[in-house]
Amino acid sequence: MAKVTGLGGVFYVVKDPAATRAWYRETLGIDGEYGPQLDWSEETGDKPYSLISHFADDEYVKPGRGGFMINLRVDNVDGMVEHLKAKGIDILGHVDEGYGKFAWLLDPDGIKIELWQQVEAPE
Repeated sequence: MAKVTGLGGVFYVVKDPAATRAWYRETLGIDGEYGPQLDWSEETGDKPYSLISHFADDEYVKPGRGGFMINLRVDNVDGMVEHLKAKGIDILGHVDEGYGKFAWLLDPDGIKIELWQQVEAPE
């Protein structure tokens, strides 16, 4: 039987695609032939995963716009936060939940980005 094998991308409309692409390249270090492109995880071990999560309201994605958020896995949230702050990027929050470390920021179009460092394997 045919099955879904992974997440192929996140697509959304922005005012200035070239400027947004430059921001992702210069701020988060991701770029590719068609825009910011990455392997969904370079991690090995206990089945790193991508998640599609549904919410009844938009509280979790606020102050982001558009009713969605982009979650990016990172290998070192603390180091990434230091890097982003040095570039003058506002960090909306930064927490360690035990199972993972998180930080949040907005891209230049007001889309909320959640950075996630998985600390423990999911149960």
